[in-house]
Amino acid sequence: MDGEDRRSRFSSFVIGGVVGASAAIAAARRRRPRRRRRRSPQGLAAFEGAPCYREIVERELDSAEP
Repeated sequence: MDGEDRRSRFSSFVIGGVVGASAAIAAARRRRPRRRRRRSPQGLAAFEGAPCYREIVERELDSAEP
């Protein structure tokens, strides 16, 4: 092998290593934070706690009474 060819391959290897290491560092910094538990209810529980829902339920109960 030619000395020039070896240098070219070595410099390419070093540059690739630097780029790969910087990508790994960037990925480690960008790690997603852990999900925090929500304090507010989700799904149907959130709707059932709404004042408008309670009002509708009260109306239905009043209309159902004989």
